[in-house]
Amino acid sequence: MSAFTGTGRLARLVLRRDRIKLGVWVLGTPLLGVALANSVTEFYPDEATRLGYAEAALTSVVARAFNGPIFSADLGSIVVVETYLTLALLAALVSTFAVVRHTRQNEETGRAELLGAAVVGRHALLTAALLVVVGANVAAGVLLGLSFAATGLPLAGCLAAGGAIAGVGVAFTAVAAVTAQLTVTSRGANALAAAAVGVAFLLRAAGDVLGERHGLRLESAWPSWLSPLGWGTQVRAFGAERWWVLGLPVALLAVATLAAFGLARRRDLGAGLLAARRGPAHAAAGLLSPIGLVWRLHRGSLVGWSTAVVVLGVSMGFAADEVNDMVAENPAAAEVIAAMGGGVDLVDAFLAAMLGLFALTVGAYVVQALLRTRADESDGVLEAVLATAVSRGRWLTTQVTGTVLGAAVLVLLAGLSTGLGYGLAAGDPIGWTLHLGGAGLLQLPALLVVAGLVTALLGLAPRWSVASSWAVLIGFLLLGQLGAALDLPQAALNLSPYTHVPSVPAVEVTVLPLVLLTGVAGMLLTAGLAGFRRRDVPS
Repeated sequence: MSAFTGTGRLARLVLRRDRIKLGVWVLGTPLLGVALANSVTEFYPDEATRLGYAEAALTSVVARAFNGPIFSADLGSIVVVETYLTLALLAALVSTFAVVRHTRQNEETGRAELLGAAVVGRHALLTAALLVVVGANVAAGVLLGLSFAATGLPLAGCLAAGGAIAGVGVAFTAVAAVTAQLTVTSRGANALAAAAVGVAFLLRAAGDVLGERHGLRLESAWPSWLSPLGWGTQVRAFGAERWWVLGLPVALLAVATLAAFGLARRRDLGAGLLAARRGPAHAAAGLLSPIGLVWRLHRGSLVGWSTAVVVLGVSMGFAADEVNDMVAENPAAAEVIAAMGGGVDLVDAFLAAMLGLFALTVGAYVVQALLRTRADESDGVLEAVLATAVSRGRWLTTQVTGTVLGAAVLVLLAGLSTGLGYGLAAGDPIGWTLHLGGAGLLQLPALLVVAGLVTALLGLAPRWSVASSWAVLIGFLLLGQLGAALDLPQAALNLSPYTHVPSVPAVEVTVLPLVLLTGVAGMLLTAGLAGFRRRDVPS
């Protein structure tokens, strides 16, 4: 029997299990790309505004670090600069999660052992996952390129942009293939892959910050060439495309796949090459309570989120000091910033908009943390917990409480770090740190609504809770944050709880919307708890 026997059937199984997730990913990427491209086209309608953007992008250290290099003042180049980071990080993270889900998670849950009892080769499971995820990346990249072309941009540059995003996804598919061999748990494999994404971002940012300017083109320094995220920018879509760079992710995939096969032969099924650390002989006293268990399970994730929020917050604070110069000759961009931030003063509006984006990002933490309860239920962990003196209501209430407290910490850190960054640039670090720290906490009622929606889905519609929760959060992104840029009607924007949070510091605080959001969250949480008490476990 070949080591690849059964690969085709396992690939069909992967497609069957992830048909909805893959469909949303493959179709959602071009839709999001078109929405962003159309908004960029509206911001920079003529040559003067595009030249102003290119000049700001080349001179601003923050713009270089986050948006990457620009190679011309053409509309297509600006579209790529403005959309690349969002789409590339999405492709990287979705690819790593998908590979780990169908490799390490299968071993962790015992599915791989069950499949291995049939006529299945040693490497068939990994190969099937790689084939499907790479195919999804290619499909998403082609559709993204065609969707850009549909907006009137040159076809060659559009295909290069789609290829760059697909290349990032393929590269991190390769990374996940290796991390899945190293750890015992899927969480550990995902954490290693996410760390690789973070390192890739830092290398790319360092290369672009240290790069040299040549006219309206930025030549990145050598660290950018060590990063798969840097490879995507070096394709130079809409700027004398370098197609050969797309071969680098393919080469990494080939090398990483061979390495993953070699590592798989050196370990037992279900084991990892990195030995699991032995725990203490006696459990901590805090683990005797549900809240202690929640803290133990979520502390690693919360530390990682906190670190990322602080780094981005300080960077966005420094960027706020440059916002007037960046949009001085672009009234369309200034208008959108004012609309997103809800105020007239551009700096205050920019700070308010950044806090809103942080709150939306923390919403992803809320969804991720609460959906862990569904995973515990599906895997049988919850039944063991409920067999003790812990009631259903107490268990779910503890999960929600721990998640909300974590979200409060993150939005507070977002406000404090953003205020610190801007305060250092403006000469008043203490005052702005305290001011924006309070503004960050004002985002908490919107996050309570997100927690309430997820809890209601877990209690009333558990089988649809995972897909529905993420769909709701994506809807809030489109309505609450991109709605102003996409010129959506106010009635649509009002569907997002983030829309109703006062945009401090751009406007004064109004208490009534916060009270109403908290009341809505309370009703949703009550409905979710009531449904959870009455339904079967597992369901």
